[in-house]
Amino acid sequence: MSIESPYASQLARIPVREHTVSVLGSASRYWEYGAAVVGAPTVVMVHGFRGDHHGLEPVVAQLPGVHIISPDLPGFGASTPLGADSGFSHDLDGYSAWLRGFVAALELPGPVVILGHSFGSIVSSAALAGGLAADAVILVNPIAAPALSGPRGIMTRLAVFYYWAAAKLPEKLGFALLRSRLIVRVMSVTMAKTKDQTLKRWIHEEHDRYFSAFSNREVVLDAFRASVSNDVSEFAASITPRTLLIAADRDDITPIAAQHTLQTLFPQATLYVIHGVGHLIHYEKPAEAAAQIRGLLATLPSSNETAGA
Repeated sequence: MSIESPYASQLARIPVREHTVSVLGSASRYWEYGAAVVGAPTVVMVHGFRGDHHGLEPVVAQLPGVHIISPDLPGFGASTPLGADSGFSHDLDGYSAWLRGFVAALELPGPVVILGHSFGSIVSSAALAGGLAADAVILVNPIAAPALSGPRGIMTRLAVFYYWAAAKLPEKLGFALLRSRLIVRVMSVTMAKTKDQTLKRWIHEEHDRYFSAFSNREVVLDAFRASVSNDVSEFAASITPRTLLIAADRDDITPIAAQHTLQTLFPQATLYVIHGVGHLIHYEKPAEAAAQIRGLLATLPSSNETAGA
């Protein structure tokens, strides 16, 4: 018997509409929460590796009244892969170019805030360093240093072997390995830190439902290589908008010391550390993260105020 999301009732109160836009040959599906208000900020969310927009909905649920755009990255969830003739593959260059094109296609009327979680923090940072305009940046569980150097570097190396094996096997077998429920459960158990058994079961069910929603083997292998070959620190110095880093003290992918170092690399960044949680802030501590997000949004001038200045 499945467990209902602990955030379902909050999320149900927020209006949501589905849309599709073509960017670099990808039929990119995105979800719009709340209503756009001229002059008010819009938060564009970028989910993590192997996820889709569902993963960030617990945070969305804590932000009634905020206009939020949450797409599925090309090749994941309901979005189709990048077009073969786009000139891009599903690596960091491809995803950062896609994000720049996606935001441009939205023609948002007010201040733009880019929020990236995990792999989404790398994609967002690369896009921002590559010219994506934003009024503020929020990175949740940012990948602050190479994943192989994290406190569970051995787990990352095992993951590298897993994806290598999936690439070497015949396509059908490799695809089955990538979607193995046992492997997905091991990943989920490793990342979850909550002692709430009901919440933990729901997290595992969420990963079972959405962690294998990718289009093909090539997409997920390219994205994995990008996720372990790059990190936010490469781009931080080039990101000039005000930046909020929301990190966890028990993150197995990036040690908290690296988050403090990352903060110093940005021209203007603040760091907020959430305690007792790991790489799943969006599932385990969404209300605490949302409070920080709302605090940042409250400090942004509306585009009307900027125009009248």
